[in-house]
Amino acid sequence: MLITKGKIKMGETILIYGASSGVGSAAIQIAKMHGLNVISTVGNEKKIQKAKDLGADEIINHNKDNLREKIKEFTNKQGVDIVFDHIGEKTWENSIKCLKVGGRMVTCGATAGPQGITDIRYIYSKQLSILGSYMASKNELIEVLKFVQLNPVVDTILPLQKAAQAHKLMEERKHFGKIVLTP
Repeated sequence: MLITKGKIKMGETILIYGASSGVGSAAIQIAKMHGLNVISTVGNEKKIQKAKDLGADEIINHNKDNLREKIKEFTNKQGVDIVFDHIGEKTWENSIKCLKVGGRMVTCGATAGPQGITDIRYIYSKQLSILGSYMASKNELIEVLKFVQLNPVVDTILPLQKAAQAHKLMEERKHFGKIVLTP
């Protein structure tokens, strides 16, 4: 998504939501492999160091910090080149408003809701691009895998019988990375 849709370039600055999620942790690693400056979000102080260990340059605690103010601070009031948003409704407005002129947003999820309400003047006045991505084609995946060597982030491994416990961990946002269920 970042490489084929987002057309990321070395030296750009990217905002990646949810460093502790499987998608977010992979996106941080891909962005760093391609020479991007990474700003990411976490929900508590315990997750900050783990996000930095993955490669995030700057961290925003979305439960404590004002996201747009922090983006202004980290980018000298310019905004980010690209936003990788897999959250959806809850982050949509901030995603649009954090982009610099000519910026682009890659969206691939709606875990916080499917409605993205936008003042379209931000889009045309700042010449923004919004790119949707569902999945890559098999050929795109093969091509990208030639350049990417990710370290999967696994927080917890539980037997299938403890699926309810796994859901509780996710709902409480106590994990960092994937929760794996085994037979």
